[in-house]
Amino acid sequence: MKKKLAIVLAVALLALSIAACGQSAAPAAEAAPAAEAAAPAAESVKLTVGASSTPHAELLELVKPALAEQGIELDIVIYDDYVLPNTALQDGELDANYFQHTPYLNSFNEKNGTDLVSAGLIHYEPFGIYSKTVAALADLADGATILVPDDESNQTRALLLLAQENLVVLPEGASVENGVSVLDIVDAKGYDIQAAQADAIPSLLANADEGTVAVINYNYALGAGFKTSDALAIEDASGDAAQTYANIIAVRRGDETRAEIVALIAALQDGAVDAYNEQTGAGIVPIS
Repeated sequence: MKKKLAIVLAVALLALSIAACGQSAAPAAEAAPAAEAAAPAAESVKLTVGASSTPHAELLELVKPALAEQGIELDIVIYDDYVLPNTALQDGELDANYFQHTPYLNSFNEKNGTDLVSAGLIHYEPFGIYSKTVAALADLADGATILVPDDESNQTRALLLLAQENLVVLPEGASVENGVSVLDIVDAKGYDIQAAQADAIPSLLANADEGTVAVINYNYALGAGFKTSDALAIEDASGDAAQTYANIIAVRRGDETRAEIVALIAALQDGAVDAYNEQTGAGIVPIS
């Protein structure tokens, strides 16, 4: 009888021991998933920006690492013209673009019914007169062809530069605010002023008759292998040109204060232009 009682007691104690072990293990098993859930992997935010290849896309490449450290994945889409980047931005394909100045943006909005705005000024590109065959403006022959951009804002800028160099006479009061076109020229001084799409001017110049000169947007001049030191003349940047024609980050209205846009502008303004100049010798001017 005693033996049977001892066996019963032993079995009971063993059952209690197993139950106790099972209870102590349960909390540990439940805690493991909770610990894993407490530290989820951080997700980056994608920011898609349209840009001209030179220097804008190259400047954006320089700030990619800094933005990545802030959890922003910068996706750069390169455009070769001045229309599609704004159309894509308005349509929501882009979060921002970087290729234009405010006068061009204002003109584009007016003509296309878009509502794009500047979120910040980044750099200024001096407008210049270039040639493959003319060494100095003093050597420009009578009747020589002068190529200028055909869009409203850049044509105004080009003609003001030609007037600055006494190559044309413009109406009294001609200015950025009032605008001026080749049709408004009072005296072309015998030169043949021809308007063409801005992005096409470098190739037109390369295949033009000897003695032709062209007023070229600096991003296209850089792409064609020109530097400011190659220019026969550049616009006077001591006045309002740098602010008026500063290249901007453009966004849809309301996105100016979006965190990723603010971070992009801060990164570009934090020495990126100076670093780009050191690497390339481009000579563009930072705006801060």
